[in-house]
Amino acid sequence: MLFRGIATITGLVATVAVCSGYVLTSSASVKSLPGMEGESLALAPLSLGNPSAVPGIETTSPDLPLAAVTAQPPQTVEHAVKIGRGDTLAKVLQRAGVTGREARDAIRAFSKVHSPRRIRQGDIVRIAYKPHHLEAADLKATPGTFAGFGYNVSYEREVKVLREDGRFVSQTRDRPISRQAVRAEGVITSSLYVAGKKQGLPDGTLAELIRAFSWDVDFQRDIRKNDAFQVMYNRVTDETGKLVRGNEILFASMTLSGKRKAIYRFKGDDGHVEYFDDKGRSAQKALMRTPIDGARLSSGFGRRRHPVLGYTKMHRGVDFAAARGTPIYAAGNGTIDYAGRRGSFGNYIRIRHNGNYQTAYAHMKGFARGMRKGRRVSQGQVIGYVGTTGRSTGPHLHYEILRKGRQLNPMRVRMPSGRKLAGKELARFAGLRAKLDQRYAMLPKSPIKTASR
Repeated sequence: MLFRGIATITGLVATVAVCSGYVLTSSASVKSLPGMEGESLALAPLSLGNPSAVPGIETTSPDLPLAAVTAQPPQTVEHAVKIGRGDTLAKVLQRAGVTGREARDAIRAFSKVHSPRRIRQGDIVRIAYKPHHLEAADLKATPGTFAGFGYNVSYEREVKVLREDGRFVSQTRDRPISRQAVRAEGVITSSLYVAGKKQGLPDGTLAELIRAFSWDVDFQRDIRKNDAFQVMYNRVTDETGKLVRGNEILFASMTLSGKRKAIYRFKGDDGHVEYFDDKGRSAQKALMRTPIDGARLSSGFGRRRHPVLGYTKMHRGVDFAAARGTPIYAAGNGTIDYAGRRGSFGNYIRIRHNGNYQTAYAHMKGFARGMRKGRRVSQGQVIGYVGTTGRSTGPHLHYEILRKGRQLNPMRVRMPSGRKLAGKELARFAGLRAKLDQRYAMLPKSPIKTASR
């Protein structure tokens, strides 16, 4: 009995000694909660505002005396939480254990600098709190305290909500970013996308390259084997080295069937950034040939056998087959002069661009919010969505360009040009063009391979 008592007491002493070496700390070795990413503090977020929740613990430094551990104030840590489908900021905070009142107060502070409604699915919110710690008096675990949250409103700007003197305040800061000019060039053997990816171009750079040339180039018909491209763009990275933007193209050229087209990024006197050719003429035309992304040209302009009526009939537009709901863009700046049902066209919008030109869009599933007669729209603005209303055999966009009321072939018409630089603005552009040409020539030909994290 004596030895059994001694063993029991020894075990209790050892247990207390080991427990005194446990403390909650931030560590990448602890798994995050479901729906949370990055570093975590075991189960700490579950107990925000909930003293009955069980705190998680992690072994860190068993040799430290208890007094030394408890003397240090707990460090504020963050959990990265991804916004899911149907989530709101309030739902995310409350799911992490934040009380309803604290969530409302924190969101109210956040809304003073950024609208919570602009947070989208897939965005990251970093929830901050003070972790659990062990009190020296009775070794009782105390719950964490909600300390606020952070959100990147853009790759350049961050908003943080902090708890100060019992209330929540918001602050913004510029995120440190760096820009590095990168040169890439290649020969097209199958498609511009494949050739670009072989040269390490990010998807954002490729998308901007296609958009910049889309007024002059039909990427379905004009690209041939052994055509070539050149591009110089800014690789924008954040403080961790992660690529956050790649669509700042400084210079680009495409050589199609032996003919070279070059464009330069230039900020005009009005503050707008556009691409101009080497003569100072805007690469952006007044109208787009294809006011839709990712679509297939399914029917051209001219006489054809009508797929519904069954006889030969003049087709006074072009059809782009696309998935139902695909966004449709305004082909140019202008004013809507018709929006509604129009016989065999189904849901139909017509835009007046100036005294000579109009564009028309038919068979739409529906209109974007606010699209009505008299509404001014900008080039590239979403006006509706692909559907199959009216006389149609499947989801597609019927697109027309009209000049003085007469339909023209959108794929062949010479588009009205954009603005042309002149005077001092043209001289400033010429100086920039020379600098960009020189900079491009000095950069290494191979793209810089920097892993995005």
